[in-house]
Amino acid sequence: MALPLEGVKVLDLTNVMAGPYCSMVLGDMGAEVIKLESVDGGDTSRRFDPQVNGESYCFAVLNRNKKSLAIDMKDARGKEIVLKLAAKADIVMENFRPGVVRKLGLDYDSFKAINPAVIYASMSGFGQTGPYGKKGGFDIIAQGMSGIMLMTGYPGGRPAKVGIAMNDIACGVTSLYGILAAYIGRLRGGQGQYLETSLLEAGLAWTPWEFGAFFGSGEIPLATGTRHRRSAPYQAYRSADGYVTVGGGSDKLWRSFATLVCDRPQWLTDPRFATLAARLQHLDALESEIEAVLTTRSTAHWVEKMDEAKVPGGPVYGYEQILKDPHIHARKMVLDIDHPKIGPMKTIGMPIKSTGDLTAVRLTAPWHGQHSQEVVLGLGYSGEDVARLFEAGVIFDRYRESP
Repeated sequence: MALPLEGVKVLDLTNVMAGPYCSMVLGDMGAEVIKLESVDGGDTSRRFDPQVNGESYCFAVLNRNKKSLAIDMKDARGKEIVLKLAAKADIVMENFRPGVVRKLGLDYDSFKAINPAVIYASMSGFGQTGPYGKKGGFDIIAQGMSGIMLMTGYPGGRPAKVGIAMNDIACGVTSLYGILAAYIGRLRGGQGQYLETSLLEAGLAWTPWEFGAFFGSGEIPLATGTRHRRSAPYQAYRSADGYVTVGGGSDKLWRSFATLVCDRPQWLTDPRFATLAARLQHLDALESEIEAVLTTRSTAHWVEKMDEAKVPGGPVYGYEQILKDPHIHARKMVLDIDHPKIGPMKTIGMPIKSTGDLTAVRLTAPWHGQHSQEVVLGLGYSGEDVARLFEAGVIFDRYRESP
C-alpha cells in the first residue's frame, strides 16, 4: 500500500529544527523531500555533537527520509537549478530571516510565476509582517516573549526554559498542518497558496487554558512547579526513592486516591480537601499531607496501587529511563536503522499508529550533498554539466569520488 504523500515533491530550504521537523514528517508520510543546503557546511545542525564517524547523530535523527542537494543558491547556475526544481515542486518550505528569499529571487512570487500550483510555506521568528517582522528569532527568544518561560519552573525562581525546543517544534507542527490543509484544498480544485507562521505565534497558540483564564478573569499565569492551575491533586509528589505523578482532580478520582491508594478516608471530610475548589485553595497543605504518605514507599509501589485503583499516575523518569521502558519498545518508539556513515544507529519511532500505511522510515538522513549529482542529473543536465558544476563549487558532495 502506498504512503499517503507518495509522489508529492517537497523542496526544503529550511535549517536547524522547526522546518526540518516539518519536512521530516512529510517525508515519513511518503513525500520526496529534497533538502537544499549551502555548499559551505550545510545545515547548521550538522555541526552539533555528538559526532559519529564525522556525522552529527542529532542531525541524522531529524533528517531521515530526505535527499541532500548542496548548492550555492547565490550563483546564477545554482539559482537556475533551484528554479527548475521549484517548477516541479508541490511544496516549498523556507525559514530564512524575512526578506532574504526575495533578495535571492526565491520567494513565493518568483516560484508562483513558474508554478502557479505551488504551496509555499515560510517559517520565521515573528512572522513576515508586524513590528517585529524583520527580527531574527530562535526558540529561546520565542519562549521568553510568549510568556512561557515565566510560567515554567517553580514560584519565585528565575525564568525557566521548557526542557525541549518547544516553540521550534510547535512551529514545525503548525506549518505541517497548514501545508497539509493547503494541499488538500488544492486537491479539491483549489489553487496553490502562500502560508506562513512563526515561533512566537505557534507557541502562543498552545496556551488555550492560560489564554481563557486571562481574558476570562484577568489571571496572569505564573510558574507553579508541576502543579495544575485548575486541578488537584495533579502534580509530581516525592516518594521514598524519587517522584510520582498523580492525576486525581475529579471527585471520583480523588475519592479513589484518598481511600484506595493512600488509605486516608479522613481527607474526604477534611474541609480543606473536600472539594476541588477547597483543594486548589490549600495546595501546600494538600502536598504536605500526600507526601507524608507517599514518601513511605517507592514510586513503583504507588504506581502499582494507582493502577489497581484506576487513578492515573506514573513515575517521573529520567530520559534514559523512558528510552529503556518496555512499553516504549512495545510501541516501537525506538527504531534501529543503518546509516551509511554512522553505521547502526537508533531513530525516533512513529508516534502515529494506524490500520493502514501512513508513515515509514525509507531513507536514512543524507550526508552533506549526498544526492547532489542524482538530483541535478534528474533535471536533464549531462554528466559533463554536472562535473563542471562540481568543479566550480556550485554543487557539492562531501564524499564525492574524483571523476
